Amino acid sequence: MSAPTIHRTTARFEASEQLRAHLQRVLVALVDLHVQGKQAHWNVTGRGFRDLHLQLDDVVDAAREHSDTVAERMRALQVVPDGRTETVATTTELSPYPAGLVSVGDTVDAVVERIAQTVEVVRAVHDDVDAEDPTSADLLHEIIADLEKHAWFLSSENREA
Repeated sequence: MSAPTIHRTTARFEASEQLRAHLQRVLVALVDLHVQGKQAHWNVTGRGFRDLHLQLDDVVDAAREHSDTVAERMRALQVVPDGRTETVATTTELSPYPAGLVSVGDTVDAVVERIAQTVEVVRAVHDDVDAEDPTSADLLHEIIADLEKHAWFLSSENREA
């Protein structure tokens, strides 16, 4: 006599098309922020270079980690994330980063602007995401709080008391 077969079922949550699109928008913004932050890191120049050069790596690391979290959440929701370069290049909502060397002050302004643009994307989709999937919305809250902290740190470089 053979052992009985046990069938296990796993409850699966599958994202709606709207949730898929919203999470993809966030993913693209984060991937672009990561790449633009690295571009800034490599090409910043001027007084205060070293500190900003190192601080930009913190922004890059945060964007990369958040993009990974969003992509993994998408997979948990049966969504295939698309972080390919052509997808990011054609669908990003972030302004392009300037070519060539960029001064410390201009780098701060440019990166803070791109962080703000990324946060705008996250905020724009938040309420719809929260209505369908509060767990994903919780991740968005973390992203907003973390990126706004980085923007504050960076923007302080260009402010006098």
